[in-house]
This record gives sequence, C-alpha cells and structure tokens, in this order.
Amino acid sequence: MVSLFRNAFGGLSKQVWLLAVVMFINRSGTMVIAFLTVYLTRKLHFSIEQAGVIMTLFGAGSIFGTWMGGKLTDKIGYYPVQFWSLFLGGIMFIVMVHLQSFYPLCACALCLSAFGEAYRPANTASIADFSTPENFTRSVSLIRLAINIGWSIGPAIGGFLAAYNYSLLFWADGFTNIGAGLLVWAFLRSTKKEKTSTKNTFVPDKNDSAFKDRIYLVFILLATLYAIAFSQLFTIGPLFYKEACHLTEVQIGYLLGLNGLMVALIEMVFIYKIEGKFRRLSLISFGTLLVVPNYIIFLLTHNYFWLIIGVVFATFSEMFAMPFMNAFSIERAKPHNRGQYSALYAMSWSMAQISAPLIGTQTIARFGYDALWYILGSLGLIATIGFGALRKKLV
Repeated sequence: MVSLFRNAFGGLSKQVWLLAVVMFINRSGTMVIAFLTVYLTRKLHFSIEQAGVIMTLFGAGSIFGTWMGGKLTDKIGYYPVQFWSLFLGGIMFIVMVHLQSFYPLCACALCLSAFGEAYRPANTASIADFSTPENFTRSVSLIRLAINIGWSIGPAIGGFLAAYNYSLLFWADGFTNIGAGLLVWAFLRSTKKEKTSTKNTFVPDKNDSAFKDRIYLVFILLATLYAIAFSQLFTIGPLFYKEACHLTEVQIGYLLGLNGLMVALIEMVFIYKIEGKFRRLSLISFGTLLVVPNYIIFLLTHNYFWLIIGVVFATFSEMFAMPFMNAFSIERAKPHNRGQYSALYAMSWSMAQISAPLIGTQTIARFGYDALWYILGSLGLIATIGFGALRKKLV
C-alpha cells in the first residue's frame, strides 16, 4: 500500500506541488459559493428567482474572466495572471460582504467571478508547462486533490460559520484568496520554468485556433452539458438539502465535504491505476453516466443515508470525467495556444454557471424540484452518449 501511494505521487515536479499548496489554501476558504443561494434567500430575503440571477451573473463574469485569462496567459504568462486573479478576487469577497441590495450584489458578483475565473486557464497552462505527457493527468489530479482537500474542509467549516454568522464566510474566502495570491507572488515567480524562445523558429498560424477545431468544439459542448448537470449539486443542491430535506447547515456542510474528502483519499491512486489502460473518452463517457444515479436518488428519497450514497456516485463521476477532460483539452493544444484551449474548456464550466442557476431556480419556481432532477439526469445521459460517439469518431 505504501509503495502504491509512493508511485502514485512520485515523479511530479516541485512547481506542481507548489501549485497544489496554493490551491489548497485557496479552496480551504471555498465557503461562499456553496451557501450563497441559502444566504441570499434566507439572510437577505431575496426570492429564488433573484438568487438565480445573481448566481447566473457569477457565470457571466466567469466567461469573460476565463476568456481574458486565456488571452493574457498566452501573452504575458501564467504567473501574473494567477497572482492578480487570486489577490483581486479576495478583495472582491471582502467588498461583497458589505452589500445587501440586489443591484450592487449583481455588479459585485459579475466582477468577482471575472477576477476569480481568470485563474483557471493560467493554472492549467502552468500545470502543462511543469509536467510531462506521461504524468500530466496525475499532475492535474494532484491539483484536484489539493482542491478537494480544501473543499472538504471549507464547506464543513463553512457550515459552522454560517450557523453562527453568514458574513464570516465572505471574510474567510477573501483572506484565503489573498493568502494564496501572496504565496504565488513569493514562490512561483522564482521557480517558473523558463520557456525556450521560438521567435525565429515558429510563426503562429491565424487559423491555428481552438475555435476552428471542430472535434474540440463538440467536446466543449458535451462538457458544458455535463457541467450543467454536475454543478447543480453545489449550487441548487444545498438549497434542496435545506428546503426539501430539512437538513441543518452543518449536515449540508458534511455532505459537501464528503465529496472533497473522497477525492482526496482515492483519486491519485485511482488515476495511477487506470491511466493508459482505457481511452480517455471512454473514461469520460462512463464518468458522465455516474452523475445520473444521484438525481434518481433525489427523486425517490430525502433520507440522509441515501443522500450520502448520491454524493458517492457524484464523486466517482467527477473522478472518471474531470481529470481526463483536462488531459484531453491539453492534448488537443499546442504550446503556443494552451491558454486558448484551456480558456475554452474553462468557459464550458462558466457557461454552466450561467445556465445552471437559471435552469435550476426557474424550474423549481414553476414546476418543483422533481422536474429539475429529470432535466439534469437527461443532460447527463446525453453527454454520456455524445462522448461515446466522439470516441468512435476518433478511432
């Protein structure tokens, strides 16, 4: 067992480990988003439709942020983009806690997500730069491990903070973002890998664009459908647990934290054992299928034990799907346009952030929770079939 874990974690660069530490600090403070719909409806007394608009604006800002982050990464490098994204995102969380009116909160949500999401393409591009093709997926999984350890800690602590005072969530998120940014400033700038100049050996082709890669665009569409189905677990899910299942904030925090804890304990060894044995799109297709049982459970029962089983299915869904989605997106890219490919993949999740709250809140308000679970389960099935068809096309 010790040897298995040593092999799973071995051979990764010190820069990747540094990025993992940064993400752990950052995600340990990931509390606001998980409880935002509850905060907006219970604390600020907004309607569920208004809460949906604010959550949608998070998605709108993230599209701009990921697009701009990708552009800036290809032009000025990943270090400054990561630092300013984390630092300014932290400032915006602290600003947001002082806002209680609908329109200022809308504007703040838009800016906050724009600053915060610029980090994602820069982070993915830096992982590719500090990894080899053989260990890139494991490098991605190490970053996800750090994210999920932080995620397992953040919502669990967030549940206790929310039970005491929701404002503390914003302060915690703000200071952890700023702390992560300072860590990037202190260490990443002195350890970043020097890139070989290609001025005289390479001239970029204007047609060499992710937006003209048809296979990749289909992949992004399917990834967006899956992201809509999966992300509802962490946006609408807490509201469902609170209103329909009558769970406490602490119980909700435990459910959300279980997802991160499972990823932290299992994913690196899991990736080490299966990587290279199956085609990436086969693993992705199976992963998207595993999100469906969670919504079947939501339809059939509100029992806490079965809700835990649903989280287990959702967790294996992301372990099969997400690391290999990242790997596929980088494999399709070239060194000079990794930022663009990474941004487009990140934008699929941003599109989900826009559409998921609107789909979720408007469906709940008009037809109830059960209708939403039917819709999300169907999206998971469509993504499963689509990735399977894409795999056959690439044979």
